[in-house]
Amino acid sequence: MVARSGSMRARPEPMVARRARLLWLLFAAIGAASSVLVLLRPAGDRLSDLHIYYGAAQTVEAGRPLYEYAAANGGPFTYPPFAMLLLRPIAALPEPAVQVIWLALVCAAVAAIATVLGNAITTAPRRRPLVVAAVACALLLSAPAQSNLRFGQVSVFIVLLALADAVGVTPARYRGVLVGVAAAIKLTPLLFVVFFLVSRRYRDAARAAAAFVGCAALAALVFPADSWTYWTGTVLETSRIGNLASLGNQSVHGMLMRVGVAPDTLPIVWAALVALVCGVALLRARQIQLADEPARAAVLVGCATLVASPVSWTHHQVWTVLAAMLMIATHGLPRRVAGVLLLVAMTLSLGALLSDVSTFPGLQFLLENARAFGAVGVCLAGLGGAAAVTVGSVRRAGSGRAGTGRGWLRAATALTATLACFAVLPLPAGADPTFKAYTLADAGNPRYFFFCRPREGCAAPAAAVHFGVVREKTKVRVNGVVDAGVARLEYQSAPGGAPRVIPLLDLHPGGREFSFRSANLAHGRLVAYGPDGQVLAAYTELTP
Repeated sequence: MVARSGSMRARPEPMVARRARLLWLLFAAIGAASSVLVLLRPAGDRLSDLHIYYGAAQTVEAGRPLYEYAAANGGPFTYPPFAMLLLRPIAALPEPAVQVIWLALVCAAVAAIATVLGNAITTAPRRRPLVVAAVACALLLSAPAQSNLRFGQVSVFIVLLALADAVGVTPARYRGVLVGVAAAIKLTPLLFVVFFLVSRRYRDAARAAAAFVGCAALAALVFPADSWTYWTGTVLETSRIGNLASLGNQSVHGMLMRVGVAPDTLPIVWAALVALVCGVALLRARQIQLADEPARAAVLVGCATLVASPVSWTHHQVWTVLAAMLMIATHGLPRRVAGVLLLVAMTLSLGALLSDVSTFPGLQFLLENARAFGAVGVCLAGLGGAAAVTVGSVRRAGSGRAGTGRGWLRAATALTATLACFAVLPLPAGADPTFKAYTLADAGNPRYFFFCRPREGCAAPAAAVHFGVVREKTKVRVNGVVDAGVARLEYQSAPGGAPRVIPLLDLHPGGREFSFRSANLAHGRLVAYGPDGQVLAAYTELTP
């Protein structure tokens, strides 16, 4: 009876088990609903990245160069050749079948990540099933996981490989191999090799490096010409990845581009910031690893990969969601609150949700770059933020509740001061977080080209420039036509800012058309120039 009683105590409590089952049912419902919504999207906007993988695999099967392939939307294949070695079998299946299988695999990968992280979050066996299920649901609802589903991305699999390896799920003799494989698919996990070295896990670093080189060599044997093309040039062509200044790129590099850093100084400023942030993150991760908390150390290094990469799309940012969950699960109310705020930022678009507030240029920049700031904050604070430092200092001082109260006051004061600075201080001249000028490739979108409809009946403008303005939640769109005398059209987001050239498009016989979007037209200036460089017209009253 004693043995049986002990066995009963080792099992999850009935209520906990019941709640865990309900949460897994919720997880299945979220996954099914999200997958159906993805499959119901228009064909050209359905699993667009997976469509690129599929088309690239067919290109390889046909014996054509891999890195000359471009999908119908212009998207090329951007990963190392080893990634295509793994993706090549999908060419043997119909694309609809590949889409369904891929969506199921993404959901399974999310569940696996939740299992690894949930086991690290709690040491209480009875609570573990409930924690794992809750983590799975929250992770699947987050923007990065939903982005992996929507685009059919590989990022969630990269996170799973690196996390499982760095945490120690793999046997000790093979530890590091999965990191090397992940890096051979997508280069950013190479930072884990540096972490292994900093943490004196030299054998893990050696195995990771050997696995990476071995995978690249295997791909070179199968795709010799494509491997040469990639490693001698394509690997450095970041422009193939997309518009790096767009809001979707929540990296330090993208944030610096949006804030208006001059192109000549951008590489230096970016490299310095990355070295500082990643250096601090790696040292903190080493301390956490030595304290026998491998999950926290791995997630911290994962967040550092987001900072180090020049490109960090939403689907890359699974690491930041995991960091938020670790903060919520830790001790100290301020740290948990910081984790909740970070999780909210990683689930909702704060720029759209708080559109009335984000019309202030500084706050708009803060909210629309909240995920980039979150990743940087995690790296610098080591999953704790300023609140964690406060809690630690309170404990060392032994001042009890009064000290905690003072810590809360300092944290609240710092947060209020930061928000006030962003609200009051203007962005640098010309900084425009959401600016984009549209080209011929965008001409079919009625949201961008709304002024002249139908095109066949569009008459030449009576003035040099004739345009309309449409206000949306977080941006303003301008679309219009110019007469034959206009040779160049420029837009300044703010006085003193660098002018941005607006393309003039021959879309109809009545005149050339243009379209662009901006965060806020309050200080904008639209200028039309003639062939001789003289100003033909200037408009400053652009606000709708």
